[in-house]
Amino acid sequence: MTRPQKSPEIFLSMPHPCSYLPGKTATTLFVDPRYTLDLRHFTRFMQLGWRRSGDLVYRPHCHDCDACVPLRIPVASFTPRRGQRRILARNCDVAVTTRVPRYDAAHFALYQRYQRERHPGGGMDDADPQKYIDFLVGRHVETSFFEMRVNDRLLGVAVVDHLSDGLSAVYTFYEPAEKARALGVYAVLWQIEEARRLGLTYVYLGYWIRESPKMAYKVNFQPAEAYFGGVWAPLDPTGP
Repeated sequence: MTRPQKSPEIFLSMPHPCSYLPGKTATTLFVDPRYTLDLRHFTRFMQLGWRRSGDLVYRPHCHDCDACVPLRIPVASFTPRRGQRRILARNCDVAVTTRVPRYDAAHFALYQRYQRERHPGGGMDDADPQKYIDFLVGRHVETSFFEMRVNDRLLGVAVVDHLSDGLSAVYTFYEPAEKARALGVYAVLWQIEEARRLGLTYVYLGYWIRESPKMAYKVNFQPAEAYFGGVWAPLDPTGP
């Protein structure tokens, strides 16, 4: 007889500088790093607004701030807007291929270019390949690296976790010189269509922060649902 998996312990971090809002102090809940979640438990954490970074499964838990709002897209009701349809048309020559989640020198070189151009001084431009792969790959869940190429030229990589009810967008990096393609938006649109093809319900986009310009693009995928106060509900991006 198989025993039910024991629930993991949850810990609270020490206060640390917020990664998104300058001048703010953050604290984070995280699952005991010694514990390995199965797919059902991992999916449940995502359904409760948690996220993954490497092996760390976490959720912001700040005393005086609730700016980090988990967001997901119900794929059955999503229809691209006019601007998004233009981005899809602009990238009709892009071929997407699934790769196993492991170190690849071409991926890492692209990742470094992306960090230097898009997030200089952000602390994620370390030249250590092991830190790069430790950030993107974790032991809890199946992960895919979706390559975006045109005529065999690597343009981007979308790192995606496979959940019981959807896909979780972990991180996307792409060729910074190809601004006109809007590859970050294209990657989300592709994931929505991939989830629909697989018969899945949601694409989890992580945290939306109204005051953070880096997060603003997420509300352009409508309808979206936000997790707030313990429930998922339709997001009104113009609301309080």
